[in-house]
Amino acid sequence: MTDCRAQKERPTDARSHISQICHLLYARARSLGALRRRVARLGHRIRPICEAPNRHCSLARLYRGIDRAPRRYGFHATLKPPFRLGPGQMPETLSAELAAFCAQRPTARLKDVQIDRMGRFLAITATDDTSAADDLAAATVRHFDSFRAPPTEAEITRHQRPSMSTAQAENLRLWGHPHVTDQFRWHMTLTGRHPAPEMAHIQAALAPVLAPLLAPPPVINALSLVGEDEAGHFRLIYRAALCR
Repeated sequence: MTDCRAQKERPTDARSHISQICHLLYARARSLGALRRRVARLGHRIRPICEAPNRHCSLARLYRGIDRAPRRYGFHATLKPPFRLGPGQMPETLSAELAAFCAQRPTARLKDVQIDRMGRFLAITATDDTSAADDLAAATVRHFDSFRAPPTEAEITRHQRPSMSTAQAENLRLWGHPHVTDQFRWHMTLTGRHPAPEMAHIQAALAPVLAPLLAPPPVINALSLVGEDEAGHFRLIYRAALCR
């Protein structure tokens, strides 16, 4: 039987430890097996906001530095991109709504995954039918949009690209980010951004280490609400299991 109890951390005051930038995502816990333990060497897990930082270690001396960006935010797949809380919205209210949302949503299974390049970074991506994950991500974006503050001009400018499609531009206008709804692509980031020639070497080095551990594919069985601390690291505020 699925454990549908929300897993809430116990800080004295979440707002004193994090910024008002929130993320809704799927994060694999350490207990989920060899893949998470192996990838944990690339960076840190998402720590509860009441837990002190510890030293980071990379997969091996060879890989030191390639994971400088991902190690700040742990091993996860974003479902709703980062957003500032709107006027009057509180992390506690958002946590309660996340628990109610997850209680009515089914888990999402991925049929197959691979290590792939996404532009200038490396990620674990889905290779087969992703409709369940896509539907969950779209529902998450829409359901929690009332908690999102309107984007500033600087935020809009940061996401704009000359190559942006009409659909991506519309997503940016409606939801504050171009790569949501029908433009969403499920992935779990493994490295920071690097020049294309370097990415070929990085992929060749990581593939034999991680590829044998990609089966079975991830099951999205819980959603996490995280915030960013002063150093930009993700800190877990609330986690709720998907229960239907």
